[in-house]
Amino acid sequence: MTDHRHDDAADRSPRQFWEHRYRDEQRVWSGRPNPAVVEAVSPLPPGKALDLACGEGADAIWLAGRGWTVTGVDIASTAVDRARRAAEDRGQGDVARFVAADLTDWEPAGPYDLVTASFLHSPVEVPRTAILRRAAEHIRVGGHLLVVSHAAPPPWSGLARQPGHRFPGPEQEFAELELGPAWRIVTARTSSRPATGPSGESAELLDGVLLAQRH
Repeated sequence: MTDHRHDDAADRSPRQFWEHRYRDEQRVWSGRPNPAVVEAVSPLPPGKALDLACGEGADAIWLAGRGWTVTGVDIASTAVDRARRAAEDRGQGDVARFVAADLTDWEPAGPYDLVTASFLHSPVEVPRTAILRRAAEHIRVGGHLLVVSHAAPPPWSGLARQPGHRFPGPEQEFAELELGPAWRIVTARTSSRPATGPSGESAELLDGVLLAQRH
């Protein structure tokens, strides 16, 4: 959900901003699942999953290919339409379902074995912690919450110029979610990866990975 163009963000609602973002380009993301999601989820037995801010559906479609039944939710209907078409093209339309909805007031239909949120950052303010906390309430005992996030802003991102925008590390994120004693951290780490910016510039990005389990 991370975006690199922020000049007009203050004048739009989250839905308007992200819908414009997706309509403005034929494809926004690479179509490949996030490597941190692949690494964290591969050892888990498949079940019922929820992908928050799913974008064009790469993570959800990868999960479906691994045997998961997945619901992906995104605020931009254009992104959801692309995700649906991509799933249908792979013959996964029956196991990868996509919903256009605002996560601020959308109610999850759990219980889930896995909830994922990859780069749930936005130049238009969204109640990120509240969204994650509410989704976690719908995870069954033994299930997992996976949050992959920027541990620092990409150098080309307008988020780097927003002093009020925070990038908590995975341990701090877990503490701020206040999930309670029924939850434990499985993985909390940061790692770097090479990336190319929208103008072709190269950089090493720092990602935070939090995998927590309800017990």
